[in-house]
Amino acid sequence: MITRLSHLFLRTLRDDPADAEVLSHKLLVRAGYVRRVAPGVYSWLPLGLRTLRRIEQVVREEMNVFGAQEISLPALLPREPYETTGRWTEYGPALFRLKDRKGNDMMLGPTHEELFTLTVQGEYSSYKDLPVTLYQIQTKYRDEERPRAGILRGREFVMKDSYSFDVDDAGLERSYHSHRDAYQRIFDRLGIDYVICAATSGAMGGSASEEFLAVSAAGEDTFVRSTDGEYAANVEAVETPAPAALPFDGLPEAVVHPTPDTPTIETLVAWANDADLGRDISAADTLKNVMLKVREPGKDWELLGVGVPGDREVDMKRIEAALEPAEVAVLEEADFTANPFLVKGYIGPRGLLANEIRYLVDPRVVEGTSWITGADMAGKHYVGLVCGRDFAPDGTIEAADVREGDPAPGGHGTLTLARGIEIGHIFQLGRKYTDAFGFDVLGENGKPARVTMGSYGIGVSRLVAVLAEQFADEKGLVWPAEAAPADVHVVIANKDEAAISGAGTLVEAFDRAGLEILFDDRKASPGVKFKDAELIGVPWVVVVGRGWSEGTVELRERATGEVTQIAVDGAAEEIIRLVRAER
Repeated sequence: MITRLSHLFLRTLRDDPADAEVLSHKLLVRAGYVRRVAPGVYSWLPLGLRTLRRIEQVVREEMNVFGAQEISLPALLPREPYETTGRWTEYGPALFRLKDRKGNDMMLGPTHEELFTLTVQGEYSSYKDLPVTLYQIQTKYRDEERPRAGILRGREFVMKDSYSFDVDDAGLERSYHSHRDAYQRIFDRLGIDYVICAATSGAMGGSASEEFLAVSAAGEDTFVRSTDGEYAANVEAVETPAPAALPFDGLPEAVVHPTPDTPTIETLVAWANDADLGRDISAADTLKNVMLKVREPGKDWELLGVGVPGDREVDMKRIEAALEPAEVAVLEEADFTANPFLVKGYIGPRGLLANEIRYLVDPRVVEGTSWITGADMAGKHYVGLVCGRDFAPDGTIEAADVREGDPAPGGHGTLTLARGIEIGHIFQLGRKYTDAFGFDVLGENGKPARVTMGSYGIGVSRLVAVLAEQFADEKGLVWPAEAAPADVHVVIANKDEAAISGAGTLVEAFDRAGLEILFDDRKASPGVKFKDAELIGVPWVVVVGRGWSEGTVELRERATGEVTQIAVDGAAEEIIRLVRAER
């Protein structure tokens, strides 16, 4: 197909848009791929839509390889199925809710587990019908509180979501690994630098969960890798290796000390070192107690105390992941007023447990560890409060921040931290949704068998931005062949009639060979055309200029900047060969 730039709906920009924060946002707007309509909502212009469609096709091809079947479900959904599973409430303010003219509650779909489950349940009733995997590539909607970074974090986005239905757990395991393999083929074809991380399941539910993260400084997700390369996880899913319990026989009794004006860890450590406790005290010797409130779906708020070593910060994302689907918030002044036993700056585990407040601790707070911590009285702290002897937590929680150099789980060395963009997530859902809808099939033994499910997503529109982030350079976009809006960008760089005629001959040969061509036939200066070609980022740029009459045509490889002079005779065939070798 030949697309002439003289007719293409395209306006490139020389300056970055004022609201753009990251490279992909700047370049996709400047190159005329997308345009902002509202916060987190973008229009796809011709070049952007072509790139999006080519990425969709890569996804579609690799899904079809292992027998997944494409369908399309509505984006406008009724409330009832999501009420059945509890997610009408669990999604909270992120859900776009609306009413139809009859007052019925509706929503714009953020994800489709419920509808896929009901669809398969409505058609299949026997183990002989399974396994089956269905998928769709469809626009989703989530009311992000702070949409940012262009199409990386929007309120409307294109997603591939697929769902496997199996009669037993062994089948689910096979379906899960079929998707995992397909995802690796998809991302490898696109040339993305990515890692596969252990992840939390969140509001999706289920057991096994892995996240595919594209390595990028623009990413909002922090992930860790072990120094031996054997472990990777989203920071929310990192499990802290717990030290062994310690004997506490012979440890001195806990003593309450007056500690005036010590409401912070820093002031408490300063007091402890001035008090001559017989050793140097650091923040790691103190136990910081943070008060939160938690609300399970459909229930009232409850207080929760979280204890972490004083040298660690509390990571709210890790807490939210650990407590999901519950809603989590920090206490407000009114909460302290209503609970006078909570003395700011001096809260301790004993006071929480005495008032029947659930108290969870970092895994490092093991039996036998001794702490300096609040005594639940203004200006007073315990010294030598021992876990397991003086207080017994209700359990552990992954609440503390993860740091470079922390030990990796499983003895895999230490952790390094990096930033990434989530591009895919796979879940072994199990029977959460089939239980909700009572989805059984007749088993091979003649008895009802509860169907088990997997859920698998890819952020298709996000991949456009990810490729822009990973492949762009100082001149503009640099698309891999699988995603580019065209295979070849032909530039007429001379007003000479021979050059114009020669460019037309090449373009027609490329078209006959089945290539997609951008043909810059505009009456613009060569400098403008070259800058636009660099900004648009098609992998191969063919320049037809004064060299044509001398028997040569110029081929530029956008990714490397390499320029090759090719003889006019046989130029079309040679360029077609090179382009096909990259596809």
